[in-house]
Amino acid sequence: MSLLAAAALVLPAGGFAAQDFSAAEQAIFMDDHLGNVRPPSTLRYTYRQAGSLEAGFDDSVAVSLNKRADGSCCASTGAFLSGARQVSLPEIDNARANPVILYFLEHDIREMHRLTKGSQNYFRKRIRMAIYQGATVTPVSLRYKGQTVAGQEISFKPYVDDPNRHRYEKLAGKEYRFWLSSAVPGRVLGISTRIAAATADAPPLLTDDMMIEGADPVARAP
Repeated sequence: MSLLAAAALVLPAGGFAAQDFSAAEQAIFMDDHLGNVRPPSTLRYTYRQAGSLEAGFDDSVAVSLNKRADGSCCASTGAFLSGARQVSLPEIDNARANPVILYFLEHDIREMHRLTKGSQNYFRKRIRMAIYQGATVTPVSLRYKGQTVAGQEISFKPYVDDPNRHRYEKLAGKEYRFWLSSAVPGRVLGISTRIAAATADAPPLLTDDMMIEGADPVARAP
């Protein structure tokens, strides 16, 4: 899946005014995340996968931002994970929203396909619908470089009410959380997904956490 296809997560065909998008769509995909970054600059993130479903790992993500030919921000390239896990990513010539969001979702959709053999287009559609219709946006306090900063938590569960969830029932409760703050370069403090176990006292089946370097992990409610 190309990044242009990934962008179709939220951008419907045809012309739409800003009021046609939900608050979550605006915050995740349409805000000028890179307005607080001065190129050339590199945004670095840690990535950790854990859980009982399969072996976990620790890795890293980097987004390099450079001036465009006209001097404006930003042309971007990404390095998402490494070795056999690395996701190949094309350059984005005119990035405004932080490309790390599309990179994370690109990887996430591929992983859902790997684990379930389900259609990548189908998972893309469910995520898009959940962000538009079912996401909650909550003000939160976050920790970055030892300081408390104001931010937003955006959460949603794309598959919990999916009529086709019987095809991948074990993963149907998957929850996505985005943490955004204007105090953080590129505004994305972190993105996390979590698939809970069937019983509350068991460890999660799978968690994926990507956090910008310098951020403290965000505590989750039980």
